[in-house]
Amino acid sequence: MPEKSTAKKTQAKLHIRKGDRVKVINGKDRGLVGEVIAVYPERNRVTVAGVNIVKRHLRDTSAQPQARQTTKGGIVSSEAPIHASNVQLVVKNSEGEEVVTRIGYDRVEVTKRRPDGSEYKSTRSVRIARVTGEEV
Repeated sequence: MPEKSTAKKTQAKLHIRKGDRVKVINGKDRGLVGEVIAVYPERNRVTVAGVNIVKRHLRDTSAQPQARQTTKGGIVSSEAPIHASNVQLVVKNSEGEEVVTRIGYDRVEVTKRRPDGSEYKSTRSVRIARVTGEEV
């Protein structure tokens, strides 16, 4: 029997971040544009405002005295996560039009400061819009 690995899984990094404006490129909501309100890198999913609306039936808990929080029962609509591969980043090009783009990464040199006040040069990774070549 093989032994279990004790190595930690590295967390996947998504090309989309919270607050990005994205367009749905596949699925029932194809073509819709919205803002990312939550990112789940471990499941490779994102939640986009106004996209993939699902209805949940909630039980009324105000009649139960042991419940700490009371919720009004009924049918509640909310956004459900969709797979990150089904969305693409939207950026403005030089004419001011919104266009979808892929994401690239680039290293830029920055100046960092140590706790003692001295400065040093280092690099950090930034996201680049492939269509415009600008930093996202």
